[in-house]
Amino acid sequence: MSFWNRSQQEPETQSDTLPSRALLWLMVSFALLLTPQLDRLPVWLMAVCVVLAGWRWLAQQGRVRLPGRWLRTGILLALIAVYLIRVQGSFTVDTAASFFVLTVGLKWLETRTARDFYVLFYILVYLATVNFLFHQEIHWALVNIGAIGLLLIGLQVLNAPELPGGMKAGWRRLGVMLLKVLPIVVLLFVFFPRMEPLWSVPLVSGKARTGISDTMRPGDISSLAQSSARAFRVTFGGSMPEYRDRYWRGLILDTLDDGTWRQSGYEPYRRPGRVDVDGGVGELQPQEYDVLMEPTDQRWAFSLERSVAVSDNVVKEADDLFRFRRPADSPVRYRLARDNSPEQTVLTLEPGQARRYLQLPASGNPRARALAADLRRSNSDVGVIRSLLSRFREQPYFYTLRPPRMPDNGIDSLLFDDMRGFCAHYAGATTFVLRSAGIPARVVVGYQGGESGAGDEYLVVRQYDAHAWVEAWVEGQGWVRIDPTAAIAPNRIESGLRDAVAEEGSFLENEWASAQRYGDVALIRWASQQLDRINYQWQRWVVGYQGQSQMDLMSRLPGGFGIKELGYLTAGIVGVGLLIAGLISALQMRRGASQDRYGRVLGAWYQLCERAGVPVRSGETPSALASRLAAAEPAVADSARLFARMVNSHYYRPQSKSASARDGSDEIQRMRRLLATMRRQLRKAGKNQRSNPRHLAHSGKLSD
Repeated sequence: MSFWNRSQQEPETQSDTLPSRALLWLMVSFALLLTPQLDRLPVWLMAVCVVLAGWRWLAQQGRVRLPGRWLRTGILLALIAVYLIRVQGSFTVDTAASFFVLTVGLKWLETRTARDFYVLFYILVYLATVNFLFHQEIHWALVNIGAIGLLLIGLQVLNAPELPGGMKAGWRRLGVMLLKVLPIVVLLFVFFPRMEPLWSVPLVSGKARTGISDTMRPGDISSLAQSSARAFRVTFGGSMPEYRDRYWRGLILDTLDDGTWRQSGYEPYRRPGRVDVDGGVGELQPQEYDVLMEPTDQRWAFSLERSVAVSDNVVKEADDLFRFRRPADSPVRYRLARDNSPEQTVLTLEPGQARRYLQLPASGNPRARALAADLRRSNSDVGVIRSLLSRFREQPYFYTLRPPRMPDNGIDSLLFDDMRGFCAHYAGATTFVLRSAGIPARVVVGYQGGESGAGDEYLVVRQYDAHAWVEAWVEGQGWVRIDPTAAIAPNRIESGLRDAVAEEGSFLENEWASAQRYGDVALIRWASQQLDRINYQWQRWVVGYQGQSQMDLMSRLPGGFGIKELGYLTAGIVGVGLLIAGLISALQMRRGASQDRYGRVLGAWYQLCERAGVPVRSGETPSALASRLAAAEPAVADSARLFARMVNSHYYRPQSKSASARDGSDEIQRMRRLLATMRRQLRKAGKNQRSNPRHLAHSGKLSD
């Protein structure tokens, strides 16, 4: 006996058996709902889901049998053990969502009846909401909505397999339902009070995100420059700054350790705070700009130099940097403003800070140290900086996305031998030389540039815009930006990375499917911008429609709406919606009752049969009912059979194209006359029976 035959299947009645079409729609929906999570679910878990769902489908086709209770328990325990081994104690929202997907996969093995279908239906609806924890883009929202639509199609097939028209009719019915509820949904979305949550659970993930980090090795940013993923978008209240002025500061690296630049301090522990992803505070003023940043799982925010915070979800810290109150684990929108007031220059650097920004390893890169000493002999601080930049500008240094591997004493190799590198190489080398010459300096990491979106409405800053530059302390001027890349490859600062490496041909060479790689093709560039524009507006006005954005919108309405007024308005919308829905349903029922003339005539016949002592049985055909009525009341036998033939002819004959057939008035009149004839025949038969007691006793209608 095979393995499948040994597995015992629980008994089920024929009425509980799931229709194959309903189960198919359920599985297709499951596959769609897994699609948004393909980038984070482990391969083994995806394989398990495919195997378990496939097992259930083969059982539906009768090729295998579903496992019995003990075998299901064994599979459950084995898969949970594999899950625990794989997560290795890292229990986060991400791993919890993965466990939920595993339980959905296991549910296929016990989906046998209509009740199980309903359970899995609601579980999959919840899975669609889980998807929004990780992806809120409009295309993923459409995938989730499409999957829920397929679930509803399966629900129709389960409950009414005889509904005509197949899938096309099912989608049409869903469309009609959507049109009915859409106005109420839109009104509730706009006016339902958007209160901030009292607590939140950070979406900590074991999967690394693309973006800059708090350390910088020589090849880090050059690897990041091969990614076209979005970093953030920016909308300006006034004119956009020139390309060369778009330096987006993120963090400062001030310590060199074994060839790696890092922050000297660590971020203090902070308790998880409330989710505050909305920084909209009314209409943009000319000096303000809105940033919609992609998740980074970090606290730093990106800003132009000399900015101030406008929204309260970012805080300005030392060194002209901005930080969120908690890591950005979801898209976050914040607002800043350019500070155009005269700059108050700090004339001196504190001794502790001077030591911090002069730190160097005790040994290494002797030629770079000798160069610094040589520049220092005949130059002031400003002269050292200018001489170093002149060296970069005049000698054959090359800006490349294919830098050579850095050996020991890599700064010496870059400055004197290879002379090929990326921004991180040159920024690190410049900081090293300046510190060796006694000039406090630091590496600043962020982005530089940004391309215009559709209609020049906003800027899109991508990962390949990641950049590193230097800030040096000059007495009397404070921190001054020094960008060696501007001296070596001015095209990178003036127009972007594509132009800077055009001759080399290395721009996005590993991303053959990226639309940005083919940005010189007008049609591809236009289509990419339009898609990004749609997604940007979706992020700003749908996903990012939170408390502050709602209050800004409400403030433009007359009456000065607040949370209390919004609550009253929402209750009124719900009440009016329910009232309108009730009225429409009542009118439809009345209209349906008035239009179903055949149904009313048929109902009158059923009442006649009941009064004649012939109860109507569920599922009984008109012909069978007429036969039983004829047996009980022979006087109406011919009329009953004729009436049954007319009912069958109406409901089961091919539709006639004639107007009279569509209207059916003559047929209705004949059926009514026939019904009146049966009533007279029954009354006459009743009189004859009352006048003949022997006949009553013989027929069994007279009790002893």
